[in-house]
Amino acid sequence: MQGLQQFLAFTETVKHGSFAAAAREAGTVPSTLAKAVLRLEHSLGVKLFHRTTRQVTLTPDGERLYHRCQRVLAEIEDLHADAAGTRATATGLLRIDMPIVFGRRVILPLLARLQQQHPRLEMDVRLQDGYVDLVKDGIDLAIRVGALQDSSLVARRFASQTLLLVASPAYLEQHGHPASLRALAQHRAIVFRMPTSGRDRPWQFVQRGHAVTLHPQSQMRLNDGEAMVQAAMLGQGLAQLPHYMVEDELGDGRLVEILPSLRPPAMPISAVYPSQRLLPPRVRVVLDALTTP
Repeated sequence: MQGLQQFLAFTETVKHGSFAAAAREAGTVPSTLAKAVLRLEHSLGVKLFHRTTRQVTLTPDGERLYHRCQRVLAEIEDLHADAAGTRATATGLLRIDMPIVFGRRVILPLLARLQQQHPRLEMDVRLQDGYVDLVKDGIDLAIRVGALQDSSLVARRFASQTLLLVASPAYLEQHGHPASLRALAQHRAIVFRMPTSGRDRPWQFVQRGHAVTLHPQSQMRLNDGEAMVQAAMLGQGLAQLPHYMVEDELGDGRLVEILPSLRPPAMPISAVYPSQRLLPPRVRVVLDALTTP
């Protein structure tokens, strides 16, 4: 078990970014963790960290080892739960990552209900529109929109997202109602700056059975979807947004959909998790809640 403690010291140091921070969390002193990691490096014959006085960063060898440690330690945790007869009970800390607006509007209410049903379930909820490395960051479950790019992850589709082009009635009264894709070039555009690339997200349509992508000249660029809804209602231009963000505004007439017959195909919304690991109860109850009609 001494060897396991060295691996635990290593993974905790990675997660907290320094020996001091990891030691505070573990209730020990930094030198204890530093010595454990040093013994691990000597036994493996590799350097795991680049060290400074304030922080540590992983070497390429350390990066590879950390990914493997995350999988192995997760399996040990699940085996422990199984041996203790607690697999039917959702307990412990669930780390879940999700898009900001969809997470707030759809997932957070579901998680609140689950916590009422499973009082011993703890949650570390991360709301962001960029993608994270689930294994590296120790994420149990992530909500992602669109096709899954990482083949090492398992995806369970539970919903879909449709993009709608919208504008305010006041804007359309002043600038006219575009009747074709070509007419969009004469209108003001509100576009979304993608967090992963910093580029503008293009507008997507389907015309006569073919996918069409437009890169409008933007008069306003935003990195927050809810701010785009507000900008559209304020008459700043046309915006293409997920349906769940503008349902209320379309319903009460504050926004109007443009070119509804040219909507692009719906994109899948999936719950994803690492394929190498068993599913602990804390993850399984969320998956079941998401995928049960």
